[in-house]
Amino acid sequence: MIITENVSLRFGGKKLFEDVNVKFTPGHCYGLIGANGAGKSTFLKILAGEIEPNTGTVTIPPTLRLSVLKQDHYAYDEVPVLKTVLMGNGRLFEVMEEKNQLYSKADFSEADGVRASELETLFAELNGWEAESDAATMLTDLGISEKLHDKLMKELTGGDKVKVLLAQALFGKPDILLLDEPTNHLDIQAIQWLEGFLDQFENTVIVVSHDRHFLNRVCTHMADIDFGKVTTYTGNYDFWKQASELNQRLLADQNRKSTEKAEELKAFIARFSANASKSRQASSRQKMLEKLEFHDLPASSRKQPYIGFEITRELGKDVLSVENLSHRFEGQEILKNINFSLKTGDKVVLLGKNDLAKTVLLDILAGKIAPEKGQVTWGITTTRSYLSH
Repeated sequence: MIITENVSLRFGGKKLFEDVNVKFTPGHCYGLIGANGAGKSTFLKILAGEIEPNTGTVTIPPTLRLSVLKQDHYAYDEVPVLKTVLMGNGRLFEVMEEKNQLYSKADFSEADGVRASELETLFAELNGWEAESDAATMLTDLGISEKLHDKLMKELTGGDKVKVLLAQALFGKPDILLLDEPTNHLDIQAIQWLEGFLDQFENTVIVVSHDRHFLNRVCTHMADIDFGKVTTYTGNYDFWKQASELNQRLLADQNRKSTEKAEELKAFIARFSANASKSRQASSRQKMLEKLEFHDLPASSRKQPYIGFEITRELGKDVLSVENLSHRFEGQEILKNINFSLKTGDKVVLLGKNDLAKTVLLDILAGKIAPEKGQVTWGITTTRSYLSH
């Protein structure tokens, strides 16, 4: 459980949060959402104790273990992969290191024996005997093959480093898990594994993500940063969106009705306040006017995305045809007899474990490189644009 009380934070003259009071309870996964620049990552750092708020407190029971997804992909470059994951459970790792140091001493004393016995008890309580096996299984499930477990982190690709740091954060069943954009640079298989893991996770999770499908899949609650506040909603992203939009429409509608009623009452008062026979009615309407409620509707920090395309000519029915496409890279065949076609309105996602093959295929389709074999034919009415990596 994490509780914030009257948390406020300013950077320079900009207010990010003011008097934030929110409780994150066990057994729930909270999606932390908000506009770019609203302070999602900053709020996570406040919860993690990495940033001190200007006012207020963050309370986490001292018996609970907090785990945070690390963002520095170079921090563990000189550490073996498996050891990096084990370091995610700080207390267990300290016990393991002290044990190893004691047992490696040439002059093992009686006092060392007593301390070793204490450490062995702690080691067992922290599930130390299964730790390496659990860490290795988690790495394998995320797509880090066993042959990489003893490699140094600096020998891994950027994408594999992300997976190792994710395994580090998840390792050892932490009581509270803070994840900032955990799906970035993950392939579809790793994302699906993470969704399944969080679905079974029984403790508290707070996650920042721009992936709406992921938030819908894993979140039980949403925590929305807007108007300098953090408001929690029960349900996933789609439910939050519908509920918040409905709430804003209801408040706006109530304001409109109150405004219309106020104009009606003001008109009656102005017309009959000097009329002795109507003065009591005018006085009654004045009281009604004073009791009307108007809801504050501050401007949201969100901006609705919009991309406009000017159509210069209609797209034909046949958009793309790929026939018997094959290509080799550094002597290895990565594309073999690829055949497919696209029609108007089709939308396609390229999936696969071989990132190089997907990139090469896109480069071929974009005309950046020529295939060794096969034919790529675009419709005569098509125009194309390519955002490369």
